[in-house]
Amino acid sequence: MEPYDAFDAIDPFIAATRAFDRLKGALAGPESAALSHHELEDLVGLQGRELLRLLFQGHLDLREKREREQTRQTQQAAVRGADGQVRPHREVGHSRLLACVFGTVIVTRCAWRGKGLSSVHPADTELSLPAHLHSHGLRRLAVLEAVRGSYDQAKEAIDRSCGKVLGKRQAEQLVVAAAADIDAFYQHKIPLPSTAATALVLQADGKGIVMRPEALRPATLKAHQQNRHALRTRLAPGEKPHRKRMATLACVFDTDPAPLRPHDVIAPPEGRGTLRSPRPGPKAHHKWLTASLIHPPEHVIAAAFDQAEARDRDHLRDWVVLVDGARHQLDLIQTEAGRRHIKVHVLLDFVHVAEYVWGAAHCFNKPGVPEAETWVAGHLTTILHGQAARAATEITTQADQTGLRGTRREGVDACVRYVTGHLDRLRYDTALAAGWPIATGPIEGACRHLIGDRLDITGSRWGLTGAEAVLKLRALIDNGDFDAYWTLHLDREHQRLYPTPDQHNYELTA
Repeated sequence: MEPYDAFDAIDPFIAATRAFDRLKGALAGPESAALSHHELEDLVGLQGRELLRLLFQGHLDLREKREREQTRQTQQAAVRGADGQVRPHREVGHSRLLACVFGTVIVTRCAWRGKGLSSVHPADTELSLPAHLHSHGLRRLAVLEAVRGSYDQAKEAIDRSCGKVLGKRQAEQLVVAAAADIDAFYQHKIPLPSTAATALVLQADGKGIVMRPEALRPATLKAHQQNRHALRTRLAPGEKPHRKRMATLACVFDTDPAPLRPHDVIAPPEGRGTLRSPRPGPKAHHKWLTASLIHPPEHVIAAAFDQAEARDRDHLRDWVVLVDGARHQLDLIQTEAGRRHIKVHVLLDFVHVAEYVWGAAHCFNKPGVPEAETWVAGHLTTILHGQAARAATEITTQADQTGLRGTRREGVDACVRYVTGHLDRLRYDTALAAGWPIATGPIEGACRHLIGDRLDITGSRWGLTGAEAVLKLRALIDNGDFDAYWTLHLDREHQRLYPTPDQHNYELTA
């Protein structure tokens, strides 16, 4: 005979009702008339959160009450677990804690047991409870806070809005777990289609992140361990601390053709006239970012090509690849394009070219003088017209005639080597006529945003899994895919915790 349960006669929401009455009484009482609006906000915020927690708790208690009533009505019922084994014995009153965005609540449910078998809790599946303490809503909040600021700041923000429900180390663990399905998400996500006239642009770059010693690559760790500094308190010129691990970033986006003239990019030495304003340049649409510390650069570049091919499976569009001149990146891009039999138009970032030309200008002119700006504008205009070899020849000839030697000529030689070494990637006349971008602004901005604004904050030292998770989640958020990803992540998390074909880990059997 089932024991009498006095809980059946208790309203599960009685505590919430009393909390509401207390809050209503506090707001209606004479003491509240003397409160300013921000004091009222604090009062309602604090007591209101407790009211929401009690409402949540009341609902959980009501579900537990209904579960007991349902199983009491079917005395011969048993539960079959995910292992196919039947648990014939029911025990009520099994409780666990759940930290949610309103505070901590208690989930009480029935357990079904069998000799030598683990307990099965059908209510866990129905509620899709997490494996550990923190609710999915709290996990989502922790992720969004932790990837945009330090973990200390994230904990403080959660403490203010939810109470003390999460520790710093727990936040780090939740961020790592939250990034588990990002690769799978992008393998199934279908990009928006574009017309054949829309150019497809790929960019790649690398940026170092300061790591803890155990997270460095073997060669860097060896150099770090063997490093002997000349000075005790600081690095001498040319010395490196060997504390960084390179992250590879890649970017893919669509851009509608926007033809330009050289003078739309570089103003002539005498200045632009008033009759014709500069034409607007190409704009990036549907930008997609990816990044990784763990995977090698060729893996990230292959992922970028996968994304590009998903947008243009028949290779009908113009593929434009913008790079900064790093030889290893160029080799990886050419290898990947050749493997897929794709024709790509590789362009050198025009901003990098301009920096080298400015370096040469300072060999002939003092920094900050108008003559240097005029000199640079003239040679960059020549390069934009597709005559980079001519510009290199003119710079070399001027250096010879001026008699530059030694260190005074270093800027000139560096510029000429850079330009002549990449002549086939300086066809800016073709790019401007076709309306393609010629600068790596999107990937440079991604390096600053994804890494500089979070992973490179002062004093940070990263472990490998934590840095990889933050990097991937920041890229995901920047792509605008977080909400869609979170839905998939929760679905996969449910399948991992409750693995059955019908996504339930139990069934009632007579």
